[in-house]
Amino acid sequence: MDLLLIILPVFIIFFIGFMGQRLIGFDIKSISTAALYLMSPFLAFRTFYTHALTIDYFYMVLACILLILGLFLFVWVTARLMKSTRPQFAALMLGAAFPNSGNYGAPVVLFALGAVGFDYAVIIMVLHGLFINTFGIFFASLGGEEKASWRQSLQRVIRMPLIYAAALGIILQLVGASVPKSIMDGVGLVADASIPTVMLVLGMQLAVISRKKVAYRYVSVATIIRMVISPAIAALVVYFMPLNDMIKTVFIIQAAMPTAANTTLLALQFGTEPDLVSFTTFVTTIISIVTIPFVLFFLGI
Repeated sequence: MDLLLIILPVFIIFFIGFMGQRLIGFDIKSISTAALYLMSPFLAFRTFYTHALTIDYFYMVLACILLILGLFLFVWVTARLMKSTRPQFAALMLGAAFPNSGNYGAPVVLFALGAVGFDYAVIIMVLHGLFINTFGIFFASLGGEEKASWRQSLQRVIRMPLIYAAALGIILQLVGASVPKSIMDGVGLVADASIPTVMLVLGMQLAVISRKKVAYRYVSVATIIRMVISPAIAALVVYFMPLNDMIKTVFIIQAAMPTAANTTLLALQFGTEPDLVSFTTFVTTIISIVTIPFVLFFLGI
């Protein structure tokens, strides 16, 4: 019961966004864009500015790279065995390889582990965001009706203010620059607003996901990879790394999250089996009510 209470606040906010979208009907894209381009950069800046740079950063980046490569390999082999078409392979990759570490993972870590764990969750969230906006775009364009060049994908990454905010935080910390408290208070207000906003956005997105005729075997496979294989690979990766237990725990929790909501937007944009990807997002989010408490119990929380 205590484990369910950890994720209960998260689902309450999801439900508020869900009902708000059903009853009122918001412009989800505008709110999502505001959260991504206006709020999240302040959260990234505060995290990287206040969190001391250590060798742990290198190992966290390495762990994220190894995890995503492991998932790519697993999905590729699975798709070959299933004799998937290119669009089905791309949709399977979008649904299975990219976790919802921002809208879902970071809040769960905050409620489960507190502020210290949350700082690590934000760092991992930024790294996952880079993967979605590079590899995610590549796979979406690979199997979609609308093709995107490497230059277009790179331009999208370059336009992400999250990267520059994180870099600025690291630079100011390295040079020992002191940001006035009044400014940091303002930064903190916007940063604190980012997480509940992206949680509301996920609830809104779930409200507009429609279940159409989809290949359920692909939904099942993507769900198993996302909710079972991903945290298992994550646990294996960090087991051999000299990271403290808090970072290892946060990394595994983030890897156990359901499919990233942004993958649905990419699938819609490029025409990459959008119904399959969106339904996978919905199913994995619902199933996470059971799987996330199990992962927390396994980790001793």
